[in-house]
Formats: sequence, structure tokens, C-alpha cells
Amino acid sequence: MRIKCDKCLLREWNLSDVPSLVANANNSSIAANMRDGFPYPYTAEHGEAWINVSDSDDPQHNFAITINNQAVGGIGLAPGNDIERISAELGYWLGEKFWGKGITSSAIKGIIEYGFSQLGLERIFAKPFEHNTASRRVLETNNFIQEGILKRSVIKHNKIHNQALYAITKISE
Repeated sequence: MRIKCDKCLLREWNLSDVPSLVANANNSSIAANMRDGFPYPYTAEHGEAWINVSDSDDPQHNFAITINNQAVGGIGLAPGNDIERISAELGYWLGEKFWGKGITSSAIKGIIEYGFSQLGLERIFAKPFEHNTASRRVLETNNFIQEGILKRSVIKHNKIHNQALYAITKISE
């Protein structure tokens, strides 16, 4: 599956992406705003393990964000289950040297369309740290609505943080 976006291409992860994946993901500034499952330092072994996990998706939920066929970031949807099966959580990251160029916004636009049209989702949500203003801004740029602040909801590096809950629904498309 490939999703053509204005400024990037979303495609399946390949083992040949490991060097580019590691070069872009091995960054403490990125890891600081991700779940603990996103390691730092980020090694080739971590990259291979991630690619093997994403290969098991059916249908595909996790994509490499690519520029000139080089993996420079990642984006994915984590589908809910049971009564929440019509919703999915959006997650994304981008290599630091690509920040501020509209690439993440373009990738989000592409995966929203995929989630609603191909996966049959009704709602896509994201929960960035409240202090992550860049991530919040890119969601707002893509018509996500802030639904609330989840007070003291997560812990990262032994510090408790708030999360901002954002969502977009199919009906608002």
C-alpha cells in the first residue's frame, strides 16, 4: 500500500529502510515526545524489530514517511477494538532535519484519508503531550479539534505530564 501525499509518500516499511530509520529516529528530541516503546538510543536492532512488527499488519496500519524513497519518519493508526473498533489513535514522528517543512502535515492528511476511506474508521484521535506545541499545531492544521486536556495522565522520564486529546471524525471531513 502506498499513499501519495503532497510532500511525501507513505509506504510499507522495508528492511532496506533500517539505515535511514536509525539515522532519523536516533534522536533524543524525538524520543522525548514518544511513548516509551520508542527507544533512545535507537539502534539497527530496534529498527529491524519495528519493521518486523509493522509487516504483520493486515490491513496495513503503519507506514514509513518517505522523501525520495528514503524513510525519514513514521506514521500509523492503532485501531481500537470491541466497541471502539471504529476509532484509531494516530501516532507519528519525523526526522529533525525535516521539521518545519509541512511534511508531517502532508502525511497526516494522507493517513486520515486512508483511515476513513480504506479502514472504515469514524474517528481518529491523537494524544500529544500538552507541552508539545508543534505536534498540537500540526493536528490543528489538519482540522483536529481539541477535546480536552488529560490531566496528569502519563509519565515520561519519571515526570508526570498532561496530554491534549485531539480528534477528527469522518462526518467533519
